[in-house]
Parts: sequence; C-alpha cells; structure tokens
Amino acid sequence: MSGQRLNLLLFWLLCLIWGSTWIATKAGLEVLPPLFMAGTRFVAAGAILLALRARSRPWRFDRADLPRLTLVTALIVVLCYGGLFWGAARVDSGTAAVLNMGLIPIALHGFGMMLSEEAASRRKLLGIIVGILGLSILFGPTAASAWEPGGRQQALAGAAAVALSSIVYAAASVLMRPLLRRYEPVDLSGVMNAAGGIVLLVVSLAVEPGAAVAWRGGWGALAWGGWLFLVFGGSLVAYTIYLRLLRDFGVTRAGMYAFVSPVVAVLLGVFVRDERLSPLECAGMVILLGAAWLTISVDRRSA
Repeated sequence: MSGQRLNLLLFWLLCLIWGSTWIATKAGLEVLPPLFMAGTRFVAAGAILLALRARSRPWRFDRADLPRLTLVTALIVVLCYGGLFWGAARVDSGTAAVLNMGLIPIALHGFGMMLSEEAASRRKLLGIIVGILGLSILFGPTAASAWEPGGRQQALAGAAAVALSSIVYAAASVLMRPLLRRYEPVDLSGVMNAAGGIVLLVVSLAVEPGAAVAWRGGWGALAWGGWLFLVFGGSLVAYTIYLRLLRDFGVTRAGMYAFVSPVVAVLLGVFVRDERLSPLECAGMVILLGAAWLTISVDRRSA
C-alpha cells in the first residue's frame, strides 16, 4: 500500500475513533470529574506508549527541543482540554460543536501559513468554508434554541473558552510539526500524554471536589468502559495517528477530521440512542463529508 493510500485509510480511522469518543466521554463524565477523567486517561495512555517504546529502544529528546515540546504539551493537553471541558459545561453541545469543529480547520490553515508549514490553497479554503456551512446546518438549530436570555453571560463565557481552546489546539499542532520531522509520533504522543496528564491530575485534585473520591475506582462498568475506550482508542491509537497525519498529510488536511467526526457521532446517536435525523441534518452531514473530501483530495504536492 502506498503512503498516500495509507494516510487516507488512517484519516478515516481517526475520524471513526474520535467520532465515537463522545459516547465514552459521556459515560465517564456522568460519574467522574472532567479534569480527573482527562488526566487519568492521558497518564495511562502515555505510560503505556512509553513502556512499549522502551522495549524496542529508549526514547530521547535533544535538550534544544525541550522548550518547544514543553510548550506544545502545555497548550494541547493542559490548556486546550482544560478550557474545553470548562467551556463545554457552560454552553450547549450544539454551540460547542460549531465553535470547536469549525474553528480547528480555520486555525490550522491560518497558523500553518503564518509559520510557513503550509502553502495557501483556494481549494482548501473552499473546503473549510463549505464545512462550516455544513456544521451550521447540522448543529445551528440546536445552538440557537439553547441560548436563553437568563443564562447568556455563562453561555458567552463558555463559548469563549471553547473557541479559545480550539485556537490553542491548532496553534500547538502547527508548532509541533518541526518536532515530528525529528521524532516518531509515538514518542511525542507518549511524552505529551504522560506529562500533560500529570498536570491535569494535580489541577483536578486541587480544584475538583470529587477527584479524591474518584481515586477509589468505584466508577461502575459504563464509566470504566468509556475510560478504557478513551485511553486505548482516543489517546493511544487516534492521537498517534493524528500526529503522523500532521507530519505527512499536512495540517489542514489532518484537521479535516473536525468535519467528519461529527457525522460519525450523529450517526452513532441514531443507531445507539434511537435519535432521529431531520432532512436538514442529513443535508448538513452530506455537506460536511463533501467538504472533507474536497480538502483531503488536494494534490499531495500542495499539502
């Protein structure tokens, strides 16, 4: 299999896994504090990756690269996920989806051009615009109906946190690309997951009332199942794939998961939770898939 076909296969696998994590996240968050759940997930995934890697060869990073590695870890794992969980608790899921998934491809493309990691492309920009249209059609009605006047201040704060988290995530992804040219994605994923997870756990124990109790492990089968899926699927497999795609696929095309994962999540809601789809929502999903395909099918030389 050629490298290009393998990257396409990995891209769709990434979308499938990350689109499925909403079920696992919801199952876990019904029992666990959000920062505790994220922190334990990242620490476990990072420890497993580093242990597996150490069996074949020790992982080492040049001292000159440590500042950049520390920065991207703090931005992606700590600030992004901390802000995202905080904001998502204060804004409806429709608004969070439109802001988070819509801003990631825009910011990835913008930062990619600013930092000379990606060339400008009309086709990519068109794909992003079409994708945002699809997101607005799919989640816009839910977002609009949830903005009640009484809770507008909290909703605005939550929306700002979600938007900022998405921008931070995109900036860090682009800043990471030089590291991906020197180190294997599995090494970077292991270190970032472990180090960032430890910070999240420290913050969780300091600010989340239920964190100390959660250490006892009496979460129930659903919460444990969701946590395990996030560790092995979301972090171990999918995040490592994402780093590879950032390196080989280009930042904008790798970020197109943001237009496909919502479709997976919505379809899972139909099959798992018997949710209904309106014709407008179906149209939104078709547009999202078309936008992703338009962008990832750009010639390899423009990536």
